[in-house]
Amino acid sequence: MSVSTQIPSFQNFKKIKESELLIRLQQGDEAAFKHLVNTHKDQVYNTCLGFLRNHHDAEDIAQEVFMKVYDSIGDFREDAALSTWIYRIAVTKSLEQIRYRKRQKRSGFFKAISSFFGNEGAEEVDGSNFMHPGLELENKERAGILFGEIEKLTEKQRTAFTLQKVEGLSYQEVADVMKMSVPAVESLLYRARENLKKQLHDYYQQNEMD
Repeated sequence: MSVSTQIPSFQNFKKIKESELLIRLQQGDEAAFKHLVNTHKDQVYNTCLGFLRNHHDAEDIAQEVFMKVYDSIGDFREDAALSTWIYRIAVTKSLEQIRYRKRQKRSGFFKAISSFFGNEGAEEVDGSNFMHPGLELENKERAGILFGEIEKLTEKQRTAFTLQKVEGLSYQEVADVMKMSVPAVESLLYRARENLKKQLHDYYQQNEMD
């Protein structure tokens, strides 16, 4: 019996085992890939948004994530869950975009070109205009301020904080994504919280974030 007859059709993918789904993906099965995208697109987008704070950039990077998944699925070694592997790609792509932004900001080239064409660049979601779906805050302005301060954390602290506090991953899941131990993640989160408390002293006096 062939693999295609052993594995459920697209309509039954909800019941399929990850190992069987992986076989279909590595065979280039379009229905399997559509199922993968539909399953993970919201998590990937929200993860990118948590890092980038820009809806347009988050959409673009999310697309790049799935392009990378499609191109690299044959290299997936199953050393972690498929969802963990996808999270890693989303984090990596988001951090690459942040580094790109910093390079462009330092050079001033992007701003100069945008101004020349009468466009100040992509709309930056900032301050009271920003609200991430994974973080429930009553005041949008506070949300914007908080995310602005998160950007000032070290890259590892920001990654751990975003995945655990904003995306809601468990300590073990964050450890798997970041390829480090749970105690190391706990240490990063502790330092991130302490740094944020210093930066947002007045805010944390009224709103303790556990």
